[in-house]
This record gives sequence, structure tokens and C-alpha cells, in this order.
Amino acid sequence: MALSQSELMRLLESLRRADGVEAIRVVCERILQELIEAEATEVIGAAPREHSQTRTTWRNGHRDRVLTTQAGDLDLKIPKVRSGSFFPSLLERRRRIDRALFAVVMEAYVHGVSTRSVDDLVKALGADSGISKSEVSRICGELDEELTAFKERPLEHTVFPYVFLDATYCKARVNHRIVSQAVVIATGISATGHREILGLMVGDSESKPFWTKFLRSLRARGLENVQLVISDSHSGLVAAIRTVFLGAAWQRCRVHFVRDVFSVIERGSGEMVAATIRTIFAQTTGEQVRTQLNVVADMLGRQFPQVKTMLLDAATDITAFADFPPAHWKKIWSTNPLERLNREIKRRADVVQVFPNPAALDRLAAAVLAELHDEWQVFDRRYFSEASMAELFTTKPAEPEITPQPEPKQLP
Repeated sequence: MALSQSELMRLLESLRRADGVEAIRVVCERILQELIEAEATEVIGAAPREHSQTRTTWRNGHRDRVLTTQAGDLDLKIPKVRSGSFFPSLLERRRRIDRALFAVVMEAYVHGVSTRSVDDLVKALGADSGISKSEVSRICGELDEELTAFKERPLEHTVFPYVFLDATYCKARVNHRIVSQAVVIATGISATGHREILGLMVGDSESKPFWTKFLRSLRARGLENVQLVISDSHSGLVAAIRTVFLGAAWQRCRVHFVRDVFSVIERGSGEMVAATIRTIFAQTTGEQVRTQLNVVADMLGRQFPQVKTMLLDAATDITAFADFPPAHWKKIWSTNPLERLNREIKRRADVVQVFPNPAALDRLAAAVLAELHDEWQVFDRRYFSEASMAELFTTKPAEPEITPQPEPKQLP
């Protein structure tokens, strides 16, 4: 796109007033802006205010984009279009997760709580020439608006018969102290067999009030008709589930249960005990599952009476899966599906090490989960087949209630 005479004169005047580095910044900014406008013209099929039969859409203003470079921050404007979307190929579309990590690093750097590894990362991002608090606030504000929309989106578009709950822990500064913060996550399987990330929350602990607040927020957004909740046996979580999801069954994660068993037996017996317990989950019918649990409890009880007690006490909770379609069993008897989410959050959190505040941790965790949620929706892979999910909603018709008729009175 050619510059007009007046535009060339303004650019020349800007270069005269600028010093060496500033002159480079001005030139870079202008060149990039012109290239962006030229690409937009090619995509749209017409220049601004040009009448063309090849036009595919119309410009609809611009949105600001700050690009951090070695020459300084470049203030660019990305053309918006009325239909479809446009993003210049010259710029890398930074994912939410990368923007969140960038925001957290900048925030830590500004507040003076960064480590040497964070300092190095700041330089690698090309922002070592200076980071203003206003710039950090702008980045965080843009992210927060986007991520809040994700966290608070309605859940009324379908039902989620299966809900998985779990938590992971990261370090953050609270009142000038480094403390452990819980990141609690909820995922669900929809009626069509697709997975969705339902929500997350960051807090001080996994107490009943905290979990109750989180689960009620899911209900307020439209989460209804939950048939099975899968989680570990944390007392606060279990109490909250029974308070908020009345009528839903609870499946105690079998992996966490086996870990609890390991805590009451000697280490050398662990593999044998675990293999014996796994036979409970190798059965093919619900009746066989529950029968095998009693067999295993008696078998292990001869040597490990505590394990027998644990099995019998948890019998209902660790075999709740057996009341659901057998095709689902392997994926609903533990919280393993959440492990990838926890690993991704931990991997990103390890870069920061200590978050400057809980809000920064919430921002990064939400960005990680939003990206994974988008992947699940884009690839359209079902976690369970639609036919198997239909079994959950197939109920036998209720038999009509027969009201007994009074016997006729006999005449004297």
C-alpha cells in the first residue's frame, strides 16, 4: 500500500524528531502497519472505500495490538471485518495460555518477586528494556475479561451425567507469605459423550465450605441432572458433593483408594495387595463386582484385617461405577482423566515457581484449561459413544398403579 504525500511528510517529521532507537521503532511500526493493511486488502478483496466485485466482506474498524520487540513496543492496529475473522500472518497469534504466562511473569517482575529464571524469561520475551505497571494491567485486564467469560459461561446447553472433580496445588504469595493454594477443577461428560471443562476455582484449602461454594457455582450456571460424581475421598469434598448434588451417586477413585490401602500395609506386600484388589474391577457385571469385593475382603483379611475393614467400609463407594454401562467403567472408576489437566497446569506453573498472588495463579490455570477445552471441542472426539450414553437415559416405563376397587355391599 503506497503512502500518500501527507503521510510521508508526517513520517519524515517523526524521524527527524526521534533519536536513533526511536527512529528505528517508528519505521518498524509503520512498515508493519502498512504490511498488515496490505494483507487485509488482499483477504477482503478491496482497499478501504474501494468498490470491487471481488470483495468478500467489509472493514469494521481496528483493534489495538502491542507488539514487544528489541526496538521497543510497537502500537499496531489489526483491521476487524464484519464477517469471518482476520489476523495478519506477520504476527504470531499468541494463545491464551502463552499470554497468561507472559502476564504472570510480567506481574511478578513488576512486583519484585521474580527469581533469576523469571528474569531470564523476561529478557527472552524481549521486554527487558522496561515493563510498566500500566502495561501489565492492560495485558491482565484483556485476559481476565476473556477468561471470566469462559469460567462463567452457561452450562444449560446439555446435561452432564458424569462429573469429575480433583485438585492440584501451587505456590502463591498471600499477605507477604508463600503459601500453598488449591486449584480445584471440574470436568464433565455430556449427554452426547463429549468432554467439557466445567469450571475451576483457586482457594486456600479443600474444605467443605470451599468445595460447596465451587459446586454451587456450577449449579447456578446450569449444571443439572448429574448421575455420578467421581473424586477422591477428601472429607470436605465428599460432604460438599452430598450437599449440592442430591440424588447423584459418588464413585470413590480406585487409584486413591489403593494408595490409602498402601498406607496401612508394609511396602513389600503392596504389589500383591494391589493385584488382588484389581480383580474386583476385572468382573463383567455389577453383581460379580460386588461379590468379588467380598471375596477379596475375606482373602486379604486373613493377613491384613485393616484392609478388609477398609474394603467393606468403602464397598458402596468404590463400586458405584457398576450401576452404569459397562462400556464406561474403565473411565469412570477413577479421576485419571483429570491427570493430564493437572500436569499441564503444573508444567506451566513450574516456570513461575511462586505466583505473585492467587489471581495470577487463577489466570494461568484458567488459560491452560481454556486451551484444552477448545482442543476437545475442535477435534470433536467423543469420550463415550452416543449409543452407550443413551443407555443412561433409557428408563423402563412405570407400570400403571392399580387402585383396588371397594367390594360391593351385600344387601341384607
